[in-house]
Amino acid sequence: MPVLAYFGIESSGLNLAIDLLILFVVVLYLALIYWTYADARRRIEDPMLVGCATAAALFPFVGPLVYMVLRPPEYLEDVRERELETQAAEARLHDLQYELCPHCDYRIERDFVRCPSCLRKLKERCVSCSRPLERTWAICPYCETEVPSAASTRRAAARRRATPAAGAARADTRADTRADARAGRRAQRAPAPELTDNGDGAAPAKDPAADEELRRAPMAASEAARNPRAPSSGRRARPPAPET
Repeated sequence: MPVLAYFGIESSGLNLAIDLLILFVVVLYLALIYWTYADARRRIEDPMLVGCATAAALFPFVGPLVYMVLRPPEYLEDVRERELETQAAEARLHDLQYELCPHCDYRIERDFVRCPSCLRKLKERCVSCSRPLERTWAICPYCETEVPSAASTRRAAARRRATPAAGAARADTRADTRADARAGRRAQRAPAPELTDNGDGAAPAKDPAADEELRRAPMAASEAARNPRAPSSGRRARPPAPET
C-alpha cells in the first residue's frame, strides 16, 4: 500500500508529524467553535445573537477573533449581582430615611416629632434649637444643650443606686438600737447581788465594775431611742454576774 506523501516528502517520520499537526489544528478549530458558543451564552441574553456568534466562529480562526473583539465585557451573572447590590443599597438608603412607628407601625420619617397616624409623640424637641432629639441622647448634637429628661434620668439612676446602701445603713442602725434596748432591759431585770454579813449588819457587796455597767446600760438605751440615726458604738451592756 503506497504511503501518502505530503509535499512530495516520502519520509514516514515527517508524514507522521504532519498528520499530528493537522489533527491538532482540527481539534483547535472545533474547540474555538465550542468556546465561542459557551462564552456567548454566558455574556449574551438574546439567543439570536448567541447563534450569530456561533455561526461566525465557523470561519476558521477569524470568526472567534472577531467575536472576542465585539463580545460584551461582563457576564450576565455579574450584571445581575451588580443590580442586586444596587437595589440593596437603595433599600438601605431608603430605610435610613424612613422607619416604622413603634405604636402603630405606620411609615414615618426619622425627623418626625409626632406620628401622623396614631398621633403619639415620638421625640422631644431641643429647648434651644427646637430640633428633634432621640430619647437616648444626653445632649443636643446640634447646639450642645443638655437634654433635661436625660439629666433627670441620670439623677434618678444615681438615687436608685444610692438607696440600697442608705437603706442597709439605716437597717443596721435600727438593729443596733434594738439590741442596746434589749441589753438595757436585761440589765434592769438582773437579780440583785446577795447580801454578805461584815459584822456590822447586812449590807450588799459592792462591785464597782458591775455598778458602772448598770448605770451605763439605761443611759445608752435611752440615748439610742432619742437619736436612732446615731451610729452604734458596738458596746452592749452585760448583766452583772451574781456574787458567789
